[in-house]
Amino acid sequence: MRIVTIVGNRPQFVKSAPLSLALREAEITEIVVHTGQHYDRELSEVFFEELGLAEPRHRLGLKTADPAKMSTGIGRVLERERPDLVLVYGDTNSTLAGARAAVGAHIPLAHVEAGLRSGDLSMPEEHTRIEVDAVSSYLFCPDERSRETLRHEGAAGLIEVVGDVMADVNVRFAPIARERHPIPYDPQSYVVATIHRQANVFQPRLGRVVEGLNRIPERVVFPAHPRTSAAIAADGLELASHVHLAEPLSYLELASLASQARVIVTDSGGLQKEAYWYRVPCVTARPSTEWVDTVSVGANVLVDDDPYALAAAVAEAVFPHDPPALYGDGHASERIAQVLVDTMRGR
Repeated sequence: MRIVTIVGNRPQFVKSAPLSLALREAEITEIVVHTGQHYDRELSEVFFEELGLAEPRHRLGLKTADPAKMSTGIGRVLERERPDLVLVYGDTNSTLAGARAAVGAHIPLAHVEAGLRSGDLSMPEEHTRIEVDAVSSYLFCPDERSRETLRHEGAAGLIEVVGDVMADVNVRFAPIARERHPIPYDPQSYVVATIHRQANVFQPRLGRVVEGLNRIPERVVFPAHPRTSAAIAADGLELASHVHLAEPLSYLELASLASQARVIVTDSGGLQKEAYWYRVPCVTARPSTEWVDTVSVGANVLVDDDPYALAAAVAEAVFPHDPPALYGDGHASERIAQVLVDTMRGR
């Protein structure tokens, strides 16, 4: 059995690590395609070094987030490789491009993190989730809520609740991260901030988020995506002396830093979940989230771009006592591999 896996940005490199291992152990041949959506070394190639991933067989090197251009490049790879399945992760433009290329090549598609919905159709990611789920033959869900969403939408593919592959990553790598990358601060003496979504790096939203960070009285460590730091400079935004803008961190460096923070401020979907597994309260600079359970149990607060709400939420943030287990047990990757073995072998 041959699978083509599409990866293109930071979260996908991380998610692919435990699943790549599980596929190898199940004797499934995986062919990795790197779209080049994120081509900065700190946001891409470092994962192949730090997480022990095999080098991608195909690097499109497009240095673009345009789904149409990526889809064309992926289509050429599929024509050459003729895999039994195309596998995509999450809700990025690389995900969308991979799904469209698979449909165009008449190859079955598997979607990891299927069924997630924020309910906010102003977000491009929400449209991607809906479109990809509608054309997927395999829908691997992190929880029962996602399964029910897909059933309600009439998804035609095989729906399996397997848990979240990011939980697998967290189990494997969080302890390694803290050992390999000790932090220069006392644990829980600082706030970590990550802001990178396209909607948040333009004015006036970025200025309002920066104002919120400036209003936090504690040290704020702000490892910035390149486009975020560029926008801050271009817009002439001033950070308070306690807000430390830093270069992008590798996954393990950020895991070490974030897992020992008092609070995490982010617009990242992945980091909202990781904050939950780290038992660190999260403040999310978005109007909605696909990870609604983190909000309902009191571990995550949505503040949109309101600077006063952001600062107040950070000041009041406390992780809930005795929180429920969410999004899996660290064995999602093995379950995905087993489903593929059970259903695809012998076709």
